[in-house]
Amino acid sequence: MTMDPALGDIDQGDVLVRDGRIVAVGRNLQAPDARRIDARGQIVLPGFVDAHNHLYVTTMRGQFRNQQGQFFAVSSRLAAQMTADDTYTAMHLGALELLAGGITTTGDFFDNVLSAAHGEAGLRALQDAGIRATLFYGGPDKTTRHPIDLIQLQALAQRQSADGLVHMGLAWRLPRNRDDADNWAMRQREYDTARRLKLPIQVHVSGEAKPMFDALIQRGYLYRDLTLVHATDATPEQLQALERAGGSLALTPVSEQRVGYGLTRLDHFSDVTRLGLGIDGNALAGSADMFASLRLAALTWSGGLLSEAAPDPRALLRLATHGGAETLGLSDEIGSITPGKRADLQVIALDDVNLAGFAGGDPAALLVYSARPENVRTVMVGGNLVKQNGTLRGIDTGLLQRAAQSATQVQERAQKP
Repeated sequence: MTMDPALGDIDQGDVLVRDGRIVAVGRNLQAPDARRIDARGQIVLPGFVDAHNHLYVTTMRGQFRNQQGQFFAVSSRLAAQMTADDTYTAMHLGALELLAGGITTTGDFFDNVLSAAHGEAGLRALQDAGIRATLFYGGPDKTTRHPIDLIQLQALAQRQSADGLVHMGLAWRLPRNRDDADNWAMRQREYDTARRLKLPIQVHVSGEAKPMFDALIQRGYLYRDLTLVHATDATPEQLQALERAGGSLALTPVSEQRVGYGLTRLDHFSDVTRLGLGIDGNALAGSADMFASLRLAALTWSGGLLSEAAPDPRALLRLATHGGAETLGLSDEIGSITPGKRADLQVIALDDVNLAGFAGGDPAALLVYSARPENVRTVMVGGNLVKQNGTLRGIDTGLLQRAAQSATQVQERAQKP
């Protein structure tokens, strides 16, 4: 399933990879000296693109207990107690979890940069995991009281090589008080710095979403490299302004519905060309499961319109692959199995009990409604195998023990008076 309209699906097809890029796609390709990966009877798909995440909350899993502990209060309290080592462990584990489920690229909104050491740790965690990422570098918490360390942001951005998997962006937030001139001036400096450095920007438009969106429009902030996140209650006029500016939108159906932002109705966003799906925190979503996001998006679509025929499974898969790549501004490099693009691939086996009984035909609905992360047997990022035959590189008992220890210690520090 190339997700390239010009190539379509290729039954019994081959993909030839050289130096990290796809060089040919078709049947019976000849490459006598190539290392072969036997994917017969399986589905080869572009890697999923997680358009928006907060990987540092990975080790907070199970702590968001609805009435007994809501996400924003709990995550803010715990995040304030994370050391640089805690940050590295959470983000490294979170990135590996993404890879295990076929997600080869993430847009990580890192808004817990408590110090320069935390910033370094977050970047190193993604690099060590081997995932492709845009690390959107933010402030020390979810408020807008504190400035972003623009000196470190620039230093990290300048260190990235052209062929590196991880690149920098700006995790930007809007003032809570939209009449606060000093806060707007600080936010303007951050925005201007990102534009000068040619870094992409992500910004949440949630909670009081309408005035936030209106402020972006009125102040002329919408442009191609700006991605809005959530905007579940955006008006048609606001979305049209985003489309005219060429900007993008990341939706996170599982988290948006969990925290009560409303139902994520894909039909509401049909006018937005550059649209992708995100996880928005492995712990908040429950797990790094793009299949679950696709399934929820499909069910909310059909349920909202009272029509089983409303969802298009093929279009949903496009949102999770090429759509996410477009959202992050990476569609020239990833998002489809196209010659010349980076070799970010996943291989999904059909011999597990939850996929058994498939008689052939278009497999898009099978993947959207039935597949799970454990069905992803092999994952490749830039030609490098990070998961093969169900075994993920980098996961061991030591990492899992460090994650449990880190989570416990953060809890203990947060409970001290």
